[in-house]
Order: sequence, then structure tokens, then C-alpha cells
Amino acid sequence: MSSLLKITCPVAPDSAALALRAAEHLVELIEEAESARGRVRIAISGGSTPRAMFHLLADPAHNFRQRIPWQAIELFWVDERMVPPDHPDSNYRMTREALLDHVPLRPEQIHRIEGELPPQQAADRYEFDLRGSFRLEGAESPRFDILALGMGDDGHTASLFPHTQAIHEMGRLVAANHVPQKDTWRVTLTWPVINQAREVFFLIGGADKAAVLAEVLLGPGDVEHLPSQLIWPVSGILTMILDSAAAAQLPAPDANGIIHLERTR
Repeated sequence: MSSLLKITCPVAPDSAALALRAAEHLVELIEEAESARGRVRIAISGGSTPRAMFHLLADPAHNFRQRIPWQAIELFWVDERMVPPDHPDSNYRMTREALLDHVPLRPEQIHRIEGELPPQQAADRYEFDLRGSFRLEGAESPRFDILALGMGDDGHTASLFPHTQAIHEMGRLVAANHVPQKDTWRVTLTWPVINQAREVFFLIGGADKAAVLAEVLLGPGDVEHLPSQLIWPVSGILTMILDSAAAAQLPAPDANGIIHLERTR
């Protein structure tokens, strides 16, 4: 894994422009992956910012839907809450309503985390699905073509929350993670799996993220406190698509509206 991380942060002026920038970025990555390998394995995250992006991908008024080779896609989730798939808090439900109900993906192309099951059983079943889908043997890790993340105002990403056990999990692909600060369980991909993805990007918007984002990118390493710092792709390249509110405490963008940062370890 590279000891140098090059971080590219395109900055959009507002939330609508952020969703548009993210949709264009995702579609470009899908086109590149399909051209290179003939299939596109994507892991997505929940939240209000991805929802806006999914609406754009499904909207016939934009050309995104027409550009995406839907038949080549296998869709996975980065994490899930322990709720049934029709629950308002379900990441799967949000994606289904915003995207899946409107695009030509077949059921066998969709790999959801079964949040209605007990946490460890859901984690075990999702790991089994990953191993079968990627045809893994032994200690092999899946390598997603594209993996999309968000970040909470506490510095968490996926369901890797501060001071929780999953931060230390390196032997599994999927962890059942107890989150005491939310009095709940989550199922999440582990950070070594996330870092294996060919393309990893964060989508972050809102003034409530500005201080913690600056701490993640510019402050000292402290993964217990800021689990987002665990995301260090093997490629040594990370993209963070931001709105101006989230980027407010970072260095100013260049003339192209992009912030370029580096971290070493």
C-alpha cells in the first residue's frame, strides 16, 4: 500500500451542483470500468447526498441513464442498518426508491445486506455473497471497480464509527459492528476491503462536515477518533467531491475549482 496518498477534491458551489458533479464522476468511472473489464462492480453508501445523485442517474431528463451500461453492473452496499428492506432507515430502501425502481437492473445484479437478520448472521451472509460473486479463495479480498463513501460529522465512514470494534477488524470482509453511541448495530465492509477498490470516492456536503473534514485531511493521524482516515486506497489516489460549505476550512481551490492535498505516513 502506498505511503503517499494524493487527494483530489473537486468543489461544487452548492448541494445541487454537488449531486451533478458526483453523478458525472460516477458515470465516467462506470464507462471506464465497462470498457476495460466488461463488468462494473459498484459498492454504494446511503444518505441524503447520494440520494440526490441517484435521482439524477435515474432521471430521463439527463443523459446519465442512457450512458450507463446497466447490463454490466453488479450493485453492492458498503453498509446497512439493522432494519428490514422496507424500513425508512434502510439504505437499500433509499436506493430502491431513488434509483432501482427506475432503471433496468435485474434482481440477480443487486446484492443487498439483509438488515432484517441478526447482525452477525447478516454479516456472514453478505461475506458469503461477496466470496461467491467475486469467486474468492482463501484470504483473497474482493476488488470493487468503484466504491462510494460518505462521512459523518463525527468522522465515521461506512459504518466504521469512532472507538468501535470494526476499526480493528482486518481478518473479515464484512463486520457486524456494535455502535454504542447510537445504541445499535450495523453491518459494514471492513476498511481493508474498501481500500482494495480500484476507484474510491467520498461525497461530502454541508457546513456541519467542515471542521471534521479539515481534521481528517489536515490533522494528525488518529483513526480511533477519525475512522475516515483509515481510507487509504492501495492505488494511493483518493477523490473527495465536496460542496463549498464542507470545504470551507480547507485550502482554497485552484482556478479549476479543485483542491489538491497529500498525506504521508
